[in-house]
Amino acid sequence: MKKQLRNWLDERARSFVSESGVRGDEEIARKQQLCQRRGAEIVRCAIRGQIVGRQTVERETKVVYIAHHQFLIKHGATLYMEEQVEERCARFLGGELADDQRISRMGEYVEAPRVERERWTGDRLSYQYDRAQAVRYAETWWNRHNPAFPSFPVDCTNFVSQCLYAGGAPMTGYPNRARGWWCQNGSWSYSWAVAHSLRWYLSGSRIGLQAVEVPEPEQLMAGDVICYDFQGDGRFDHSTIVVAKDQDGMPLVNAHTTNSRMRYWSYEDSSAYTPNIRYKFFHIIDRK
Repeated sequence: MKKQLRNWLDERARSFVSESGVRGDEEIARKQQLCQRRGAEIVRCAIRGQIVGRQTVERETKVVYIAHHQFLIKHGATLYMEEQVEERCARFLGGELADDQRISRMGEYVEAPRVERERWTGDRLSYQYDRAQAVRYAETWWNRHNPAFPSFPVDCTNFVSQCLYAGGAPMTGYPNRARGWWCQNGSWSYSWAVAHSLRWYLSGSRIGLQAVEVPEPEQLMAGDVICYDFQGDGRFDHSTIVVAKDQDGMPLVNAHTTNSRMRYWSYEDSSAYTPNIRYKFFHIIDRK
């Protein structure tokens, strides 16, 4: 079964590069279409698979595996590597591949109780935000879990919060989970771990970590944050951190849940994307 899976992944990797190799695969088509709209090109793709579960019933075998994609992207005169890691399930009948689907938690909404605004007393907790440190953390931990922090099935906002903290953003509000932004002593605020709560917090914080909402993604810098409402229903369900800018000055982001590195900010290649998607762009205030 390992050999059949390896052969399939090699064929799928070639399909990301070949104009004639999509064969109705929506995931590959979305990726290629996004690159075309940007004026970019996938010049090479490699996919490594690691089997993590297997179940056989009569002639049918289901294999759950982790697929690590590496895309070499050519954008104008620049080349860079985009990476994405996802959990997938391949179904084999009589040793032949019958189906292969992504197992995705992307776009799952985690309900959060109402978050309280911290009362401003006139004192601001001073800090200096080190963007280089935040990006360094995002690059170090984009595809693994830091055991110093909790981990969640929907881990995107927890990861972004860790990056902000690594950059020097101060925690406030402990131990009230509905107030501030913090992770201490085995507990955490809703804003630390829930996408909708972080978006709400960044929109109005006046103590500790603060941000300014900007209207366009090109106004963001490395170390800034993007929040995503995939359905456009007002409930934000994903967060990413900007780690670089492409040749056109548009953000490239790192994220958890579907672990991603140097991914184009718009997520138009995501299975969670809908035409109703809404974004919030937050520029972190560097010094307070």
